[in-house]
Amino acid sequence: MQNPALHNPHLEGGPFFWEAGPVGVLLSHGYTATTAEVRLLAKSLHEKGYTVAGPLLAGHGTQPADLNHVSWRDWVASAEKTYEQLATRCKQVFIGGQSMGGVVALQLASQHPEAAGILLYAPAIKLTMTTLDKIKLYAGSLFISEVARESLDGSDKWQGYPGLPLKGAIQLLQMQGAVRQRLPLIKQPVIVFQGRKDTTVDATAGNIILQGVNSTLKEHHWMERSSHAITIDCELDTVADLTVRFMEKVLQSQ
Repeated sequence: MQNPALHNPHLEGGPFFWEAGPVGVLLSHGYTATTAEVRLLAKSLHEKGYTVAGPLLAGHGTQPADLNHVSWRDWVASAEKTYEQLATRCKQVFIGGQSMGGVVALQLASQHPEAAGILLYAPAIKLTMTTLDKIKLYAGSLFISEVARESLDGSDKWQGYPGLPLKGAIQLLQMQGAVRQRLPLIKQPVIVFQGRKDTTVDATAGNIILQGVNSTLKEHHWMERSSHAITIDCELDTVADLTVRFMEKVLQSQ
């Protein structure tokens, strides 16, 4: 049954696990979204022979209020379960994610040095929020459960909550700080994609990550025509091709 609490309730947004070859890819979605946000990329990778899985992170795909009652560690735990399933099935596993899912991927990678590599799509390690915006967020969360968005990127292909639950957004900010401290623990190969038209994630996010990790192999790609939702935007085919080339390069070097 379609969930009326979701934008585009007709889209498929539940967890998925698509088996194929011995190399696995974990793709986590962003804040307020569902797996619809990463399914198009996942489908492309699955067609290339990769086993691909996407968890539905805690508090997502149900009711917006649920996001105000979870912690960022719950999101990581959701992804951790799927990672363990992939690690049992596959010889190597790449950990990836869109937006907040990218931050989840970094946390997981810091906990699993055996992971093959990290795939980051508009990773939300830093948002375009000002200090005043953050003060308003913390203050507003005491009185308001959620606020309306100004716009939705890729709105015809995106599924999730139309509004932004505030206490959940604070958890995202707290996760950013925690994960930034763990960046030096990361040594796996990393690829970062950012959209030139992204108004959600700060333009410096990619550099923050690539300068913070201790990886030898690092790639950073700007998608000139893409906005925040890179995994469902107009340059998805290019993103998928570059992702596959990166993974092949990593696997050949092992």
